[in-house]
Amino acid sequence: MAITNWHENDRPREKLLKFGAQHLSDAELLAIFLRVGVKGKSAVELAQVLLDHFGSLHALLNANEDEFCQINGLGQAKYVQFKALLELSSRHFESGLRKGPAFNDPEKVARYLAHSLAFKNRESFMLLLLDQQHQLIHQETLFTGTLNQSEVHAREVIKLALEHNAAAVIFAHNHPSGDPKPSQTDIELTEKLSNALQLVEIRTLDHIIIGDNGRWHSLKQHQQMP
Repeated sequence: MAITNWHENDRPREKLLKFGAQHLSDAELLAIFLRVGVKGKSAVELAQVLLDHFGSLHALLNANEDEFCQINGLGQAKYVQFKALLELSSRHFESGLRKGPAFNDPEKVARYLAHSLAFKNRESFMLLLLDQQHQLIHQETLFTGTLNQSEVHAREVIKLALEHNAAAVIFAHNHPSGDPKPSQTDIELTEKLSNALQLVEIRTLDHIIIGDNGRWHSLKQHQQMP
């Protein structure tokens, strides 16, 4: 049955307008983006095919162009729109945080970082540089790959912090496994970098690890900071 024949409370667009986006399933939200389905499938059914094919929303959002375009009814134009939509979402959230509250709330910082880190297949170590009021000055990904102490150099962190006249920093990285629980290496690296920054009077506020499905871990909250 075509979506136009559904009850209006079940149609994704009408449902969003009436109840809010948070009441829509992943498939319904994707259907609004897709707009139309393919022969024999509504937009919602096509969206569910996408989710089933990739296994999760995480995998879908991280799909490359070839993987995405393998699905019947999709193509390069939809892939470009999809990536543009994700980038707009990320920039919208970043813009609000830059002008809004200071980076003192681990949950807000984790939500911000999720836009950049949650869907990566490899570990990425990011540095957030903050001013005296803990507002974001600059962010930079310093390393991508398997995280270990030998790969993330304290001198590079200090150099970048001094270049931007940062008063404080937050470390962040992702766990592609989905489990944000820190390893002993994560804890030791945090201590190593924090101690080095302390020598130039720059505070380390937190180290946040991003997992999947909204999961995250704050070393500060769990009293794992030096």
